[in-house]
Amino acid sequence: MKKEEIKELSIQELKAQIEASEKAYRELKVAHAISPVDNPAKITKDRRDIARLKTVLRQKQIAEQANASAK
Repeated sequence: MKKEEIKELSIQELKAQIEASEKAYRELKVAHAISPVDNPAKITKDRRDIARLKTVLRQKQIAEQANASAK
């Protein structure tokens, strides 16, 4: 996912996407441990995508808290 696409997601959608991405990442890691995967760079890409998702989620949570406390 691109950064712009991630920023458009809601908090619930981000949480769901993180959960799905982490599950796929774990399965890829297990598959790679058993026999090498075709593209090992995908492991790194998936890990970075998860980090990107978590960063945007945290930014949105902080913004939401700031908006709530400002009222």
